[in-house]
Amino acid sequence: MSTIFSSIHNQVESALTIAEMEARKIKHDSTEMWSRAIQPALWLLIFGEVFSQIRAGLAPTGFTYLQYIAPGILAQSVLFIAIFYGITVVWERDVGLLTKLMSTPSTRTSIIVGKSLASGVRGIFQAFVIFALALILGVTMNFTPLSIIAAVSVTVLFAMCFSCLSMFIASLLRTRDRMMGIGQAITIPLFFASSAIYPLSLMPSWLRVIAVVNPLTYVVDALRAILLPGYQANLPLDIFALIFATLLFTTLASISIKRLID
Repeated sequence: MSTIFSSIHNQVESALTIAEMEARKIKHDSTEMWSRAIQPALWLLIFGEVFSQIRAGLAPTGFTYLQYIAPGILAQSVLFIAIFYGITVVWERDVGLLTKLMSTPSTRTSIIVGKSLASGVRGIFQAFVIFALALILGVTMNFTPLSIIAAVSVTVLFAMCFSCLSMFIASLLRTRDRMMGIGQAITIPLFFASSAIYPLSLMPSWLRVIAVVNPLTYVVDALRAILLPGYQANLPLDIFALIFATLLFTTLASISIKRLID
């Protein structure tokens, strides 16, 4: 039993060390983080403000459209960061960093988890950008310490989920050009085939089927349940779906990551 606990402790320690190494890159060059903040700002300031003037039932009764869309834009901005994380892994393979990392005692799972945790750090930055914009625009949201911690936790888990998916895809495609193309091809359909900017009830039946199996739908629903006062959602189901997807993509990425250096 002590051997098992020791092994788990070593893997956790390795994952945290790798995450710290990745996070240092953000500290040394934060330009990417600030440039990434432009996109959610434009969505809220332009798209959100314009569509809030349209009385088309885009938001549930009792909520403004800006309230409804803010958690969706948070999820979208994190998705756009996480889904391109595989490009970084391919670059590290090209310059030899990944080979060195794979030769250390760290397991493949701890490497994947560590890198996905670093993606979660980037997601936290996006979350606070959305929180700040919501305050500036006067959007009513739950900004209690518990709500913020819960929202940040969901954001980190979501970033880990899709960064693992990205690394799994990178192990199959193996080049940065292919990853860039598939990343763009995935993000837009995932975003629009979710409840990020409109409710499922407005979707045609075929799109609703896709939305139900789209992890982004459950992330957005969970964020709304946490951040919007009185929003009705099945939070346990949302969290279960997110955890299941994260474990699935982490497992797939851990199994296939060695393909990058073979």
